Amino acid sequence: MDWSSAATQELRFRKLLLVCRRQRRFSLNDLGCGYGALFGYLWQARPASVDYLGIDLAKPMIEAARRLWRAYPEARFRVSRHSPRIADYCVASGTFNVKLDAARPQWEALVRRSLAVLARTSRYGFAFNLLTPEPTHLPQAPQLYRTDPQPWVAFCEETLGGRCELIAGYGLNEFTLLVHRG
Repeated sequence: MDWSSAATQELRFRKLLLVCRRQRRFSLNDLGCGYGALFGYLWQARPASVDYLGIDLAKPMIEAARRLWRAYPEARFRVSRHSPRIADYCVASGTFNVKLDAARPQWEALVRRSLAVLARTSRYGFAFNLLTPEPTHLPQAPQLYRTDPQPWVAFCEETLGGRCELIAGYGLNEFTLLVHRG
């Protein structure tokens, strides 16, 4: 899944889950869930307190997630582009970071459409992370999408009507946006 370590993956999860920090029990849609690592993290931190739906485009990932978490009825997985249900919260961990050979304008349009779906399918809020720009003197990886947070804060507040909380400076070359609704 291209995580550099379990520690950095868990750090990302902690930052994303700040969006639902005031809730003891909640439903969660995980867009781009992969094999369901976020569910495993949640289960260790909050057993039986989350109604979890993992969504991913890759059928092999969903099959792996179903095998891995089959003993947990709180975890369900679905092959899809977006959630078939409205949940209390939605998260997208790393989902928008690898654009491969997509042109930047087309990739940003896809991210905007995806964020609009997250907004529509979350009652109280959603969270996502994006990579920050590399310094210009370092080699650039053209397959990665890197951006400043301000355009995405503006989009989530002005277009989607959310209240944004920017989380940055946690030791990784990325930021997390928590978008609170209502």
